[in-house]
Parts: sequence; C-alpha cells; structure tokens
Amino acid sequence: MASIGYARVSTVDQNADLQHTALKVAGCRRIFTDPGVSGTRAKRPELDKMLEHLREGDEVMVWKLDRLGRNTRNLLDLIDDLEGRGIHFRSLTECITTTGAMGKAMLTVMSAFAQLERDQLVERTRAGMAAAAANGRRAGRREVAAGDSKVKRARELKAQGLKPADIGKIIGASRATVYRYLSMDAD
Repeated sequence: MASIGYARVSTVDQNADLQHTALKVAGCRRIFTDPGVSGTRAKRPELDKMLEHLREGDEVMVWKLDRLGRNTRNLLDLIDDLEGRGIHFRSLTECITTTGAMGKAMLTVMSAFAQLERDQLVERTRAGMAAAAANGRRAGRREVAAGDSKVKRARELKAQGLKPADIGKIIGASRATVYRYLSMDAD
C-alpha cells in the first residue's frame, strides 16, 4: 500500500509548504500539487494525474477536506470512486479515514460543514461588495496614476539601476506591481 498525497492552493501567491510538510510527516511517498487552481474548477491537472496513478490498496491523503473536493457532492463522489477502486482516503486535519463505517459517516458530515463554510464565505463576500457599491466604492485593485509618488519613486530607482524586486522592497510593493508601475505611460 502506497500513501499518496494531494495538495492544492487557490492562488499562485499562496504556497503549499504547510500541506507538503504535513503530508510527508504522515508518510506520503509522492505528493501531487495543483498550484493556483481554485477548488471550484472542474479541471485540476495534478488531481487527474493522481487519480490515474492510484492502484488498489493505495491511500490518498489530504491536509484538509476542502483541498480535494469542489463541493460536498463532488467530494463524496470522488471518495466513492476511490473506495470502489479499493483505495482508502484520509484527511489529516479532520482525522477522518474511510477505513471504517464511522469514518465514512464523519466524512459526510464534515464535507457538509465545509460546503456550508464555503457558501457562507461567498454570501459574505457578495454582501460586502454590495455594501461597498452602495457607498460608491467598487471592488478590485485601486487605479494608480502615472504621476503617483510610488510610480515616480519606482522610476527613479530603476534609473539608478535597481532591480524590480529590490524596488518593491523599498517602496512597499510587489515585484509585479513594480513592473506595472514601470510600464505606465509617464504624465
């Protein structure tokens, strides 16, 4: 029996180090990771590769339930498919395993709570955006004019020969933001 891990982070700004460490400590021999892939997306390339790689007797481990399934139905269908193929499942954070009847029951309950949490997050986000719109604000990144002081400072530092990553540290912006500042048309 091989222990195979699956990790996923929703954005490219996040990293899966915490998940990888926990999965390695739990004995995973191989870990498949989908970086920057939302759990709501149907296509997750590394998950698909892992599902093809698995053999009867293997065990799939995840750090948390929400790393694996898009929603309760998807999660339960995926685990039913694994069980039908003779593959066990274990979630480390929730201490759930499908090797017994109680674990399967707890999996169903916990996945329902995870779905509730995701749904409530979406509701709160929409309510916050609606409240902001009612107050004349809009969602998204604030626009920065080419004459903004940080843009000017970024250009000055670039002219002095500094690299965008170093400029970002000085002006308190990400490297991507520095590139965006430097590509803006001057006033």
